[in-house]
Amino acid sequence: MATGHSKRRRSYVVLCAGLVLVIALFGVRAQYTSTVYYSLVAFQITVLCIAAWKLGASAVRTEVEARRRLAVAGALLIMPWVLFSWLAGFGTPWQATAAENQLRYLVLVISSMVVAGGLIVLKEALSEAGERFYSPLGFAAILLASALYLIWATILLYEWSARARVGSGPLPLGLNTMSDMSDYLLFFGGVLTYVASAAFAASLGRTQWLGRRAARGFVAASCFAVLCLVVRGPVYLSPTAAFEHWYDIPGFVVGIPAIPWIMPMMFGVALLRRAGDGQCRSE
Repeated sequence: MATGHSKRRRSYVVLCAGLVLVIALFGVRAQYTSTVYYSLVAFQITVLCIAAWKLGASAVRTEVEARRRLAVAGALLIMPWVLFSWLAGFGTPWQATAAENQLRYLVLVISSMVVAGGLIVLKEALSEAGERFYSPLGFAAILLASALYLIWATILLYEWSARARVGSGPLPLGLNTMSDMSDYLLFFGGVLTYVASAAFAASLGRTQWLGRRAARGFVAASCFAVLCLVVRGPVYLSPTAAFEHWYDIPGFVVGIPAIPWIMPMMFGVALLRRAGDGQCRSE
């Protein structure tokens, strides 16, 4: 028994470290050779998948439906960060090439659907556990948020595909208008994602799947993020404009497209750990 718990603790540490590595490699612009790039991608995906499986994703094989739901929800919620392994060295959209940004927004399109799927499965698990107040609120918020994210990411995917085709030539008619509109989609998608995170954190706290302090911390962080976005406004600022005023910086950071998915990712890690612990007790 101790050996099983020890292995899961190691898997937990490796998974958390791997997720931090993905964020670091994604956020820092670097020019890798093809060999180095694909080696990094393969290494990150392999480490994350093995660690997630050993931590609790393997519970999908169990006959206990409750643990299977936890394992599926946890795996889906960390999946966007596994996909971000393909974006190593890309940095910001302003630093990346048109071809790189096509891949970036394709990953974001897929991720918006995966996050929604993970939280929908989590809502079902919470309902089965008897929590039917906060989880439906989170469910409603993430459905709306994911729809907005999906439309936003699709517009940007189309824009960068067009830029790759025309090069320095004029963009298709109406694309600039769609691009301007996408800021509002991203703003409301981000706000609703934070609202969903707050609701699910409260729900996880009521079922004691998260500690009370952790649940309150997630709720407070989500509310703070919403406040920062409201102060910033619906238009997404460039880094230069954001750093002109200190009060715009928090809104700029929490509005980075992937940042609202960090809390669902943390839920995913906690769910995998719980699924693994339940499996360990039954062995």
